[in-house]
This record gives sequence, C-alpha cells and structure tokens, in this order.
Amino acid sequence: MRRISHRHLLWPLLASTSLLAGCITGNSPPAPETVLLPDSFAAPVATTEQVEDIAGLLPVNDPGFIALRDTALQTAPDLAAALARINIARAGLRGAGAARLPNVTGQANVTQQRINPAQFGGVGGDDAPGGFAIQQDQTIFSTSIDASWDADLFGRLKAAQRAATLRLDASNADAAATRLALTADIALNVTDYRAVAARRSVIDAEIADLQGQEALTAQRAKAGLVPEFDTVRAQSLLRRAESRRAPLVAEEGAILARLATLTGQSVQQVQAQLGEGGALALTGIAKPALTVPSTLLRARPDVLAAEYRLAAADADLASAVREQYPTFSIQASLGLIALALGDLFSDDAIIGSVVGGATVPLLDFGRIGARIDQREAEAALAFADYRRILFTALGDVEASLVAVDAADAETASLQQQAVTDRDAAKLADIRYRNGLDDFLTVIDAQRNANASAEALVISQANAQRQRIALYRAIGGEPQIATETADATQAREAP
Repeated sequence: MRRISHRHLLWPLLASTSLLAGCITGNSPPAPETVLLPDSFAAPVATTEQVEDIAGLLPVNDPGFIALRDTALQTAPDLAAALARINIARAGLRGAGAARLPNVTGQANVTQQRINPAQFGGVGGDDAPGGFAIQQDQTIFSTSIDASWDADLFGRLKAAQRAATLRLDASNADAAATRLALTADIALNVTDYRAVAARRSVIDAEIADLQGQEALTAQRAKAGLVPEFDTVRAQSLLRRAESRRAPLVAEEGAILARLATLTGQSVQQVQAQLGEGGALALTGIAKPALTVPSTLLRARPDVLAAEYRLAAADADLASAVREQYPTFSIQASLGLIALALGDLFSDDAIIGSVVGGATVPLLDFGRIGARIDQREAEAALAFADYRRILFTALGDVEASLVAVDAADAETASLQQQAVTDRDAAKLADIRYRNGLDDFLTVIDAQRNANASAEALVISQANAQRQRIALYRAIGGEPQIATETADATQAREAP
C-alpha cells in the first residue's frame, strides 16, 4: 500500500489559512463611551454621587395610585407583551447556545431492494465460478446514532451566542422601561383625575355661592332696594358656572378610560380602586440631587436597551465576519447493519466512522460580503439610535428640571393671589349687603376669586405632573443595577 504523506493532508489547511489575509474585517461601531455628555445639567440642581430617594416625586400618599400601579404591574397588557418578548429572546439564546454543542441523531431503517447481477459484469450469476451468487432480492436492516460538532475555532457561533445574550438583556431593559412608563402614566392620570375632582369641588362651591346671591338679589329687587337687572346678572353667572361643570364630567370619564386601558381592567374596577372624593395628593418634595449626566442617563432603561442592542449589532457583525473563515467539524456514526433481523445485534453487524473535515469558502459571488455590509449598516443604525435615545434622555431631564421650578413658582404666586381674591370677594359681599357697593363689584370680585381658586388647583396639579415627568426622565428607581457594566463587558468579550 502506498504511504500518504502528511504534507498532502496539510496543504489545504495551509492554503485556507493564507486566504485569511484577504478577508473583510468589518468596521465595528463606536463604543457608547465615545458619546460625550456635559459634566453637569444646565438647569440648577444639586449634584451627588448617588441619586436620592425619588419615590416621593410620585403621588405615593394616594392609595388609589398605589392600588392601580400594583395592579398594572401584574395585569397590564403592555407589560405582558414586554414579558413575552423576553421569552422570545430567551428562546433565541437557548438556540444560539445549543448551536455550539454537538448534534446527535438516531435512525432506524428497513430497506427492501432488488438488484440486477448484470450490473456487476456477470459476476455472481447462476453460472458464476465457485458457486458465488448474488441475491437479487435483499432486505437490509440498519440502525445508527450519528453525531456532528462544529469546533467553532474562529468564534462565529460564540459571537452569535453573545448577540443573543445581549438581545435578552435588551428585552429585560425594555420590560423595565415599560414598568417605568406604566408607573408614570398611571401617576399622571391619577393626578389629572384628582385635579378634575378638585376643580369640580371649586365650581360646586361657586354654584352654591351664586345660588345664595341669586336668592339675595331677588329678595332685594322685590323690596325695591336694587334693580331687577342684578337678579338677571346673578342668574347669568350661575348658569355659566353650571356650564363649566359639564366638560369636567367628560374629562373625568376619559381619564377613567385611559386608566382602564393601562391597567387592563374595567372602568368600574378602576373607580373602585380610586375611591370616592380623593384629594389631590401633592408631594411637596423639592428637586432631588442628581448624579452627573453620564452616570444618570446611562442608567435609564431605554438607554440601557439601546446600549445592549448596539453591543448585539457589533456581535452580529463579528459573527458575519467569521463566516469567511474555515469551518472545522467532526462527524461520527455508530450503527448496526444486517441482511436478517436476527443478525442485527451480532458483532459482525457493527459499523462506525469518524470524519474530521474543513470547509473553506472560496467563491460565493459576494454573499458573505453582502451580509457583512448589512451587519455594518445595522450596527451604524444601532449607534445612531443609541445617540438619539441618549440625547433625548438628556433633553427630558433638562426640560423637567426647568418645568418643576417654573411650576413651583407659579403655584406660589397663585396661592397668594387666591387668598387675596377670596378676601376681596368676602369684603365686596359684605359691602353689598350693607348697601355700600353695587352688585357689579360683587360679581367682579367673585369672578376673580373663583378663577384664581380653579387656577391654583390646575397649577398644583401641574406641579405634581412635572415631578412625575422628572421621575420618568431620571429613569425612576433603579430596577437593573449592573446593566451598563455587563453590556460593556459583553461587547468587549473576545
């Protein structure tokens, strides 16, 4: 037997290795750390190394908010969808991990065949020398266990698994962002609901006052002390106040409908959890001290999700680049084959093989290159999305910090105005009853008092809304502690 030189076995490997110098390397996207943020916020805010307790920015003293929030975190349709996406990503990760493990299959066959001895050149016919004959009708019984394994020497499958891991992390961050959005949206709607109830109370008090004034002017007009026109004016003001109440009922219904959508409940269930006549729950908390923008914003769930997707896109690019490299695999088979079922488990029936091989892409007419270009473009898109989301977060915080200060200043001014206008209305009413002022003065004073009282309620609700917006812009209370470090480590893994 001619001896085969090992050189003949090695030359394909050496040739394929020499082709690696001409492979496309792929351009990785910039790292998240290359996106520079300011050292501090433009709006005035105290700086600390760790964000203070910011739960007080929410209406935590409102039992209705607590009940609706807890329900939403269990039954909200949006959160159920986010959790389903986590399960999808988790299944993808299991599949990517399984691709790196051996694939083992089993099979059993029974084959009935008929052959023509003439195809063997007459050997094995009836007149063959030595009495050697080939059976024309054969039944072959066989069974085997086959295994194959991709050694993944260049890390293509490992990079794909890393991408799947990062997508799972991104899905978890998306779920955290959904929880944050649900909490903030429920807080906003509960605040609006309480504000509408407070405004309705102001209008109800105004209606009661106007009813008294109508009765008083009617009595004075009947006695000839004031003109009949004063009664008409009182009635006009009363009808105007009653007309302002109706839109609030419609607004309240719209808020209840939004809360039902957010929590996945009926309007009746939402009303039961809100309770009757709850007051507007003002937090009164000042702006919390914040960390520097680079630390604060990168902890937001939506920013974390974008960072994970950027790292996953980079891993996908690495996997595509590695498709250019040789693939080394091992295949093994162990089985039994016999012409009679009774001989299937005999020693002679045992067959087996082990094959090691390498596959080298030589000419694919640009298929791999196109996939690499596609992955590069996807990575560039992921980086652009990351920058957009990061600077959107920066803008959200800056806007919320300014809005909180403005809302507080407005509320403070309106509180003083409401007290002044209320005192003026009381004084005008006293002077009118004593015949010192006409009814027009009473009307103007009462109109100003009612307007400032309702404006104060709206301003107080707005101050609460701006605090909720700040809570959301900050990213809420930490739900995921180590995502940024994990994403960086996964991105830089070999």
